Amino acid sequence: MINYTERIALLMQDIVERTPRLSFIDLKEVLVFARFGRTEAEGAFATCHCMTIPESEPGYYYWRDRATGELTRRSEWFITKSPEVRVGLTRVKYLISFVLPRFCDQSLERSRKSALYPGAAPWLAKLDTIVHELYHIDPDESGIRRVARADGTNSPRSHGPMFYEDVAEMVTRYLASNPSPALYDFLKHDFDTLNAKEGGVVSTTFSNFPSFPQRYMQAVDMPMPDAAVKVERLKPLTQPVRYTEDDLHIRQFTDSSTRRLTRKGRYCAA
Repeated sequence: MINYTERIALLMQDIVERTPRLSFIDLKEVLVFARFGRTEAEGAFATCHCMTIPESEPGYYYWRDRATGELTRRSEWFITKSPEVRVGLTRVKYLISFVLPRFCDQSLERSRKSALYPGAAPWLAKLDTIVHELYHIDPDESGIRRVARADGTNSPRSHGPMFYEDVAEMVTRYLASNPSPALYDFLKHDFDTLNAKEGGVVSTTFSNFPSFPQRYMQAVDMPMPDAAVKVERLKPLTQPVRYTEDDLHIRQFTDSSTRRLTRKGRYCAA
């Protein structure tokens, strides 16, 4: 069976080495994993998740009566934090997730990317998505790369026309550098073809699949501004706040479901 996320990680290494604008990326600090998503469903093909966002300032939620506007209750004080992810001694700073089988079945045809690649093969949409997610990694490690407006100021959005054009330019230059086709040939097949050709598609996931490391709220002890208002306690955490290589599993993906195969950490089968 083909390990799809492993193949993407190998391709990413070659892309980073051949693309000056991405050369600052240390892929030992980037973990590639898969999430499930049907081809016919709406949603992203891939997502870049930053694990280095600082914890937030303390805050709380509050509720008001719709009729009177009177404050009726509030949550306890909390901060939001990113979980820690480590593989061996290395702290992972970014996660990049690919949604299978949806990612495998994307095409340039009828997509807004097609105008950036006139006459290109349909599978190039997948290479564009991979470079796109790598380009989200901020050189300053302060979060997701900020997008500049035409006047040079930062946009609150994580995408913009120049972002897509930059990605297309990097994809074109990468292919012009004559990389080995063996690194990207797997992108040429849709999910069903790849599944039949390779005898199955597997990928790295987290042990709490379908969940994965995400920001969480942690209660902090601070005085309430109005002691007379009812305080709602935060719900107990149900997901880990620290992950290691022992929390990585291998799952097989089909067009309608997944199943766990082996553990990938120190207990990984030989």
